Amino acid sequence: MNLIRNSQLCGQAVIAYLQQKGFPEVALHFVKDERIRFNLALESGNIQTAVASATTIDEKDHWYRLGVEALRQGNAGIVEYAYQRTKNFERLSFLYLVTERVKILENVGHLPLAYITASVHGLYDVAERLAGELGDDVPSLPEGKVPSLLMPPSPVMCGSDWPLLRVMRGMFDGAFDNAGRGAADEEEYEAVDADWGEELDIVDVDGIQNGDVSAILEDGEVAEENDEEGGWEMEDLGLGREEDTARAANIASSVFVTPTPGMPVSQIWIQKSSLAADHAAAGNFETAMRLLNRQLGIRNFTPLRSMFIDLHNGSHSYLRAFSSAPVISLAIERGWTESSSANVRGPPALPFKFSQLDEKLRAGYKLTTAGKFTEALKTFLNILHTIPLVVVESRREVDEVKELIIIVKEYVLGLQMELKRREIKDNPARQQELAAYFTHCNLQTPHLRLALQNAMTVCVKAKNLATAYNFARRLLETNPTVESQAKAARQVISVAERNMTDTTELNYDFRNPFVICGATYVPIYRGQKDVSCPYCTSRFVPSEEGKLCTVCDLAVVGADASGLLCSPSQIR
Repeated sequence: MNLIRNSQLCGQAVIAYLQQKGFPEVALHFVKDERIRFNLALESGNIQTAVASATTIDEKDHWYRLGVEALRQGNAGIVEYAYQRTKNFERLSFLYLVTERVKILENVGHLPLAYITASVHGLYDVAERLAGELGDDVPSLPEGKVPSLLMPPSPVMCGSDWPLLRVMRGMFDGAFDNAGRGAADEEEYEAVDADWGEELDIVDVDGIQNGDVSAILEDGEVAEENDEEGGWEMEDLGLGREEDTARAANIASSVFVTPTPGMPVSQIWIQKSSLAADHAAAGNFETAMRLLNRQLGIRNFTPLRSMFIDLHNGSHSYLRAFSSAPVISLAIERGWTESSSANVRGPPALPFKFSQLDEKLRAGYKLTTAGKFTEALKTFLNILHTIPLVVVESRREVDEVKELIIIVKEYVLGLQMELKRREIKDNPARQQELAAYFTHCNLQTPHLRLALQNAMTVCVKAKNLATAYNFARRLLETNPTVESQAKAARQVISVAERNMTDTTELNYDFRNPFVICGATYVPIYRGQKDVSCPYCTSRFVPSEEGKLCTVCDLAVVGADASGLLCSPSQIR
């Protein structure tokens, strides 16, 4: 210490030597430069000297380094002071969270938890104090493990600051304060007894010839008012003084007016579209059902319930920012690109695509070929139930959607009749009729061959060779690629030519064109009255009018409808 107090040693070499040899606390006493003293104080752990130097330097970087060192030593007071000087509110709030948590745990008697919290977060002075209070009950921390903070998950979407409203002061904000402050200021600065020189001796000038000019003017105005003639009759407009008018205008302009909330995206979708799918995506299921009823005559919406929910959920995304904040709902728009205008809302994005229906159609074909009629029927019905909620862009696609309805309707009707035939066990005539009607559905050629072969087999077993001959001839006309089908057809023709008779009379005349009733499964020959489904166009006998279509299970038979609307191009 004597060397330090009395020595004249100086220079960077001495300081560097002491610092290199591990004596920064000694080198600290030889230095006058505050920046060097600050670095040496941090290195030696002299937090008080570092605080004094940081106060003199007063730079953000030095305060930050001081806070780091103070946190390492567990000096929460200096950490708080350093964070306050750097305005590091994020770290400051976390510091308050930790220190207050330790205090809460300590106050409620959970000293072991308070000790662990203080130890993990570097509050060593608090931890030592709590260890003294715990005595032999100090909890042991796990060895070989590095404590880490439990950080909340990062938000899905980050952006700039949240938009802020510019709130102006109201007409009463500060009005009374200003009035009171003005009077107080006048009293404060009123020099009643102060010595500011001699006072003026004011004399009454009423009797003086050159008196107050204002008084003369006022007398003149009074004289003019008493004049017999009205003069120019310049009356007061009653607007008040100019300064009063300006003050009132300023007060009116300073009143905060809450901005009008914008229209919800769902409301925009509803107003701009007449498509049922867009209304369902907006969450307005009632208007969506009303549109489907008016356009397609749909009355049974039970099969569409889950699709309505999928449309609404699929056109929205939900973000959670904080656990205490409400979930933010975002509308997903159809056809959005980076070049899209932010002020123009597009239609909702829909989860059901026309391409998906094409894939389901091929899946239904495969199931039909494999003879899995129940699964195939479910697949085709799903297509019929999805089509009213599909949106396409072009007129060509609209025609393809309408064509798909006809294709799927034929398969649904045919599969329903085939499943019905397999349920019948004690009525051979009805089995033959249903098998025959199946061959008159508009099927793909491979499926038509299978239907003809099936009907031919059923009729041969029932000894209706004349009807079986007709099916065999039609099968050969399709040029079957499977040799077994052609061979079986030629055998039936050979047998039927020798005995062209039917043992059972059927309600079936292949020579007279007909369509099949979708409910009763009977032929409706040309010239007979019928009614149709406004959606799937299935035909029914007149007695089925007003009933639910058994093919699509959606629309009412014979209901008035404007037609399928599935594209914005149909509205333009």
